[in-house]
Amino acid sequence: MIRTAIAAALLLTASAASAQFSGPSSNPRAQATTVAQVANARPGSYVTLTGHIVDHQREDYYTFRDSTGEIRVEIEDEDFRGQKVTPETQVRLTGEIDTGFRGRYIDVDTVEILK
Repeated sequence: MIRTAIAAALLLTASAASAQFSGPSSNPRAQATTVAQVANARPGSYVTLTGHIVDHQREDYYTFRDSTGEIRVEIEDEDFRGQKVTPETQVRLTGEIDTGFRGRYIDVDTVEILK
């Protein structure tokens, strides 16, 4: 019983420590790295894009632009994590390619401001 409690406490401590990391990810599932590459990637693929959120379309949808083009992205309020982002702010978005009525878009999981 005591061993189980100690193991559980160690597991919780390890989980909390990893949740504090706020750097880049080397997610091997992130395939496309530019908007142009998203056009040829499979829906459901994970992507990491670097560029700018240039406008707010509606609700949780925004326009993202990099040097290769533009794509619609879905970013929920909590994914911004209280960070202020303007069209001049360079960001790194990580998410999944999805399709909808209006075509392909990125369902964003994380928004990282680049300095």
